Amino acid sequence: MLSTKLGISKGVARKWIKQAGLLGPRRALTSEPLPPKLPNVAAAQARGQIGAEHVKIIENFFADLPGYIDGQTRDLAEADLARIATGLGPAQFRQAADRLAFLLNQDGDMPDDADRARRRYLTIEKQQADGMSRIYGLIDPECRATVEAVLAKWAAPGMCNPDDEAPCVDGEPSKEAVQGDARSQGQRNHDALKAMGRSVLASGELGKHNGLPATIIVSTTLQELQSAAGMAVTAGGTLLPMREVIKQASQADHYLVIYDEHTGEPLYCGRAKRFATPGQRVVLHALDRGCTRPGCTAPGYWSQVHHVDGWAKDHHPEKYLMPEDDDP
Repeated sequence: MLSTKLGISKGVARKWIKQAGLLGPRRALTSEPLPPKLPNVAAAQARGQIGAEHVKIIENFFADLPGYIDGQTRDLAEADLARIATGLGPAQFRQAADRLAFLLNQDGDMPDDADRARRRYLTIEKQQADGMSRIYGLIDPECRATVEAVLAKWAAPGMCNPDDEAPCVDGEPSKEAVQGDARSQGQRNHDALKAMGRSVLASGELGKHNGLPATIIVSTTLQELQSAAGMAVTAGGTLLPMREVIKQASQADHYLVIYDEHTGEPLYCGRAKRFATPGQRVVLHALDRGCTRPGCTAPGYWSQVHHVDGWAKDHHPEKYLMPEDDDP
């Protein structure tokens, strides 16, 4: 709602809501007023003694604080941070906050499973102008052990090398493949991760997602394919270079859809019986490529077809892609 009404991004809206939950007044289940979760920080901000950077440092401090730190100690730490922040700039205050975090956990106790589960995450950022995407996060010990075992095999020199005419993904690479591998360790890790994804998709063990087989769905135009130029779009919203599309198309299932040049109305659809078939579900990605609700950027993988009452009234088929969750 904030994103739509104020014209801001959903990331900024989530940040405001989170800060309101920490620094704003609250209500109990029985309606009595409650102070903010960080009352001293909220008071210092209201007086104009600390800024947004100070608040962000304090948020990160409590996000990284181990779960076994008791509530009374957390309250004392919050009061100390609010007091210290009023007399320091963001750079100096960050050092003071790090020092306090060390004092609270100077014994270096091992975090428990619940604390590790709370901190785990993996984020893939939006595509950059050159098509690349930055990835970062924190993985738990089990995830690291799993990835390490796969990388030990598929990220070894000579394995999963896209520069080879026939990349080795099974058995041992030849001596020539190993000696001719000029990739860095980071590049080999990247290629191994890509091979892991292809292997899982090819296994068929992912089942279905939103009623369709879990697979890569790419839409493009005949003109772009013939010219071998431009970008195709996946159902996740990723722009895929045409060269990569042509390489993947040799092993893909193809669906032909012809649209009216002026109205965009489907005139012909290959493998068509009616708009309820999985094949027709696939080609909806080519026209709408995601949710059709105004202002919604949910891609096709996060959307599904919903029938509406209007179809039965006027017998004029229309399609809408809507997110699977509670996005209206």
